[in-house]
Amino acid sequence: MGRRSGVPGSAALHLVDGVALLRPEEQVFAAMLDGWRAQQLARNLAFTTIDKRLNVVRAFAAHADGYPWAWRPQMLDEWLGDLRAVRRLHRSTIRNYSTCVAAFCDYTTSPAYEWVTECERRFGAHPVQVVHDWNTAVHVQDAEGDPARRAFTVDELQTLFDYADDQVARARAAGRKGWLALFRDATLLKVAYGFGLRRTEVAMLDVVDFGANPHADEFGEFGLCRVRFGKANKGSAPKPRTVLTVWSWTMEVVEQWVRDVRPLMPAGPGSPALWPSERGERITVSAVNKRLTEYRTALGLGPGLDFHSLRRSYVTHLIEAGWDPPFVQQQVGHEHASTTSIYTCVSSDFRTRTLRRVLDATMQAAVRPGRMA
Repeated sequence: MGRRSGVPGSAALHLVDGVALLRPEEQVFAAMLDGWRAQQLARNLAFTTIDKRLNVVRAFAAHADGYPWAWRPQMLDEWLGDLRAVRRLHRSTIRNYSTCVAAFCDYTTSPAYEWVTECERRFGAHPVQVVHDWNTAVHVQDAEGDPARRAFTVDELQTLFDYADDQVARARAAGRKGWLALFRDATLLKVAYGFGLRRTEVAMLDVVDFGANPHADEFGEFGLCRVRFGKANKGSAPKPRTVLTVWSWTMEVVEQWVRDVRPLMPAGPGSPALWPSERGERITVSAVNKRLTEYRTALGLGPGLDFHSLRRSYVTHLIEAGWDPPFVQQQVGHEHASTTSIYTCVSSDFRTRTLRRVLDATMQAAVRPGRMA
C-alpha cells in the first residue's frame, strides 16, 4: 500500500517507496535531516539558523554513536555533561543545543511526517523525544552571559582609539602600504561604538547606508545609519533598523574615511562595502575580531573587553549622559527594555554622582524655609 504524499519534510517526499537502500541507517538519517531542513524552510526560517541546527543534531548523533531511532535521554545527559565539563561551553549555548535536539525529535516523532512508521518498518524501532525538563538546563535568569564581559570605561575607549590612531601614523610615516588597512580598522572600531553596532552589523555596512537626518542638519550627509543586517528574531531574516547619529565626532570620522581615505583602498572605488578588504570586496568578521584582540592585548586590557563591549559601552554612556532609555532601546534595536537594561553597565562614578545629587536634593528640601513639621 502506497504512502500518502505528506507535507514538506515528510518521509514520503524524501524516501522512494519500494527502493532498496545500500546503507539504510545512514541514508534514512540523511533523509530525516533533509526533511527537517525542508520543514524549516517551509516555516520561513533563515538559512543560517537551519544550518546551525542541522550541525547540532549531527554533533549529537556522532557523540551518541547512533541514529535517532536508537536515541535515549541518557545519551543526551552524557552529551550535555561533556559539553559543560570538558568543552566548557556556556550555559546558554548548551541550552540552545538541547533546544535544537528537542525540535528535531519533535519533528521525527510527529505523525504528520511519518518517520515513526518508516523507522518501525525498516528497523523495528522508532524515534522518541529525548529532551525533557528533568534532563536539561532551565532558563532561570535574563542574563546568562560571561560575567567577565563588560563595557569600556571612557578612559579605556580613549586609550584604545588613540592607540589605533598611533598605529596608522607610524605605518604611514614609515611608508608602509598597510596604513590604509589600519586606518580602516581604526575607523571601524569608532563607528561600531559611535552607533552601537554588532560585529556583523558594522562589517556589512555599505557606503550608501548613511544618510541625512532632516531633524539634525548639523550632521550633514551622515545624520543616520541604516543597519540592514541586524540580529534576526527566532530564525527570521535580518532585522533592519535606522540608528541616528548622536555625536558630532562620529560624523567627522565617517566623512573623512568615505571621502578621503577609502578611495585609496585597492578595492575601494569598485566595491559598495564601507570597509573593503585588501584582497576582497568586504572585510570579514574574523578580521574585525582579530584587530581588536591585537590592540586589547597590546594595551594590557582584560579579555572581558571584546568587540561587543563597544556596544555595551554605547548603551552605558548614553544612559550615563542622561539620554532617554526608550530612545537608547530603539537605537540598539532591542525589542524589550529589559534587554537594554542588561547592557547598561553604569560606572561607579555615575552611581556616586547620582547618589550625591539625590542626597543633596533631599537635604535642601529638609532645610527649606516653611517646611511642614
